[in-house]
Amino acid sequence: MEELINYLLQFGHLSQEQIAMIQSKVKPKTIKKGAYFSQAGQIADKIGYITDGVFRVCYYDKAGESYTRYFVYENRFIADINSFRDEIPTAEYIEAVTDSTLLVFSKAGFEELSNTITGWSNLFSKITSYVMENKMRASSNMLVQDAQTRYLHFLDHYPGLANRAPLSMLASYLGITASSLSRIRKNY
Repeated sequence: MEELINYLLQFGHLSQEQIAMIQSKVKPKTIKKGAYFSQAGQIADKIGYITDGVFRVCYYDKAGESYTRYFVYENRFIADINSFRDEIPTAEYIEAVTDSTLLVFSKAGFEELSNTITGWSNLFSKITSYVMENKMRASSNMLVQDAQTRYLHFLDHYPGLANRAPLSMLASYLGITASSLSRIRKNY
């Protein structure tokens, strides 16, 4: 719980009373490896804060092949924020890559915080902007880098994550085949 509060405090001020209210609105949840936090076609009704574990945001093509868009790990929020905010169906899956533990805000609890805590919506807007800027930067870099450079960039920016995600998921994220990733890894 302390990690969640410390993360929130990076984006705005919260009084002790507001912190207590936030703590009363989150519930711990465990998700097993391979299970989904949310699934495509559903409306997101919760936001999770990862305290332990790794998730991937992915989609499946018509043949059933999965494609990893990005990974999310400890001390980060996870949700399809557009689906959560606008009550529209999600287009992607959020899958646990490892056994994971989260602190979860329900839609009702989150809205109560928005209506009660002055600046709550602004605080989450700052978090969303920060996350989106980082995703855009990572996506832009991947468009112009070769496979080896993408892998080395991943290792630099996400230390330890490569050892926690299956080779196939990591290769999918990097936009290469698992066999190509194996060849690259042999050199490092």
